[in-house]
Amino acid sequence: MSIVYKCRHCGQEIGKLDQQVVDTSMLGWNKLSAEDKQEMIQYQNNGDVHIKTICENCEESLGNHPQYHELDYFIQ
Repeated sequence: MSIVYKCRHCGQEIGKLDQQVVDTSMLGWNKLSAEDKQEMIQYQNNGDVHIKTICENCEESLGNHPQYHELDYFIQ
């Protein structure tokens, strides 16, 4: 099983954890609301878990262009 962190905007893989057993509270998942979990965490058929997050480049772009927050996708 792998936990793969990907940017929700550009799709870049940010990080990957290859673990058989993971304490999700150590990853902070217990701090997420049910709505956030549904939006951010995707379980794959092969057992992997994909987490939608934001990379440094996209975070910087959003900081420099706050109007991008209104868009679902700002990278074309």
